[in-house]
Amino acid sequence: MVEQLKNLNDIYSKEDYIENMFFTQRRPIISYEVFPPKNDQNGDKLNNLIQELTVLKKYNPSLVSVTYGAGGSNREQSVDIIQRIKDELKLNPMPHFTCVSCSEKDIKDYLTNIERLGIKNILALRGDIPDGEFCRDFLHASELVEFIKDGHDLSVAVAGYPETHNESCSFEDDIKWLKYKVDKGADVIYTQLFFDNNKYFSFVEVCADEGINVPIIPGILPVTNYNQLLKMTSLCKVTIPKVFIDKLEKHKDDRDYTRKLGIDFASYQCRQLIDAGVKGLHFYTLNKSDAVCEILENIL
Repeated sequence: MVEQLKNLNDIYSKEDYIENMFFTQRRPIISYEVFPPKNDQNGDKLNNLIQELTVLKKYNPSLVSVTYGAGGSNREQSVDIIQRIKDELKLNPMPHFTCVSCSEKDIKDYLTNIERLGIKNILALRGDIPDGEFCRDFLHASELVEFIKDGHDLSVAVAGYPETHNESCSFEDDIKWLKYKVDKGADVIYTQLFFDNNKYFSFVEVCADEGINVPIIPGILPVTNYNQLLKMTSLCKVTIPKVFIDKLEKHKDDRDYTRKLGIDFASYQCRQLIDAGVKGLHFYTLNKSDAVCEILENIL
């Protein structure tokens, strides 16, 4: 299948990879993102997730990030997952934490709780504002970063958007706020998913020009379902290269083809990023191990 995708070289024609932004290495640091399963009264879905992570563990991930729902829903369940990742799998969890709809006390209590669990990393986000809710003591992720850094011994990651956050008025404004988060103490940036590597390379270049000097880890989504892809990309600004989306559209009802094409595309994408010297690859696993495993077998 990869042989059929040779024309993807036209997508990734950029030769200047901003070498001083990266550590030169052939094997990148690997990390994963998972989320608390919904409607899991018996805990079966959580047990399945732990099994999926057990499979992925063989690639020696640096960390596993754990999301939760808008406004902090599923937060307690995410803590259960975090504890199991740490205690059972002996992996390094990185909980997501959003500050919308939370008071300063809520945030302080949560941070104290995860520190008691021995957690060392956190992804600080503003989060989506649920309908009918409002921001309380914190309006922006930068305020959360500053609060964490002032009173807690945690490494703080933040989100970056190669194609601009949905709510930003411009790419330049988005970069300005990203730099502000870094200036407040963010240690690393994990990007939103993207499919055009040139978007990532340009983003990194602009960040470097603006004095953003922390690692910028690309976020990779293996495409295995056409409708799921459309749903996810409808929620954010993501360009899908024409050669890729045309093939997906043509074979959208063929799940096996779609899965194989998505894995080959992500493998090709990751090889380009590795050749550029990226420090790490962050995989949006969708709580499944098989596609990510195949990609890692292809590239490592």
